[in-house]
Amino acid sequence: MKKIFLLLMMILTVSGCGGSEEKSSAEPAKVAKVQTSDKKILVVYFSRTGEEYNVGKITKGNTAIVAEYIAQKTVADMFEIKPATPYPDEYEACTELAKRELESNARPALAKNIDNLAQYDTIILGYPIWWSALPRVVMTFLETNDLSDKTIIPFCTHGGSGLAGTEREIADVCPNAKILSGLAVVGKDAQNDFPTVQKDVDAWLKGLGY
Repeated sequence: MKKIFLLLMMILTVSGCGGSEEKSSAEPAKVAKVQTSDKKILVVYFSRTGEEYNVGKITKGNTAIVAEYIAQKTVADMFEIKPATPYPDEYEACTELAKRELESNARPALAKNIDNLAQYDTIILGYPIWWSALPRVVMTFLETNDLSDKTIIPFCTHGGSGLAGTEREIADVCPNAKILSGLAVVGKDAQNDFPTVQKDVDAWLKGLGY
């Protein structure tokens, strides 16, 4: 009888240890979930509202529309590049100013800068093409911040020039960053044919592994 009692006690003790192991094995799953929720991608973009060529007056910029969709698809944070002095709403006045800035290699001041850039591994950089080049305020952002060892993925909105030479411009000013293949979106399509833009963005991101 004593032997039977001891045997029952051993069985209960082993069962109790098994329950303890199941509880401890569930704890790492919570930690893993927290780790995977950390965001490492940042969509940085410059966009403009006002009069737009072949579109009319817009209240949300072409690049902003594309940037928001990319951020949604990649579960990324967003940062908008804003000049301290806004560009003119009038299309011709804006293009004339952009040309003067390009010719003088200006660096317009930023309204604000990002203070937590170090936490991001990948920067998806969006901008309109102005005179077949990056807007100079985007150059200000690139030169103000240390993007060494980061991956930069460019995308642009344009009126017919594609990415022009902007991938090279980015590589020149960020020599220690990795520049991936960019995407060019026709600006008016962002306003008037967004389903086509979505398909192009989806295919582009899929090709990049997103």
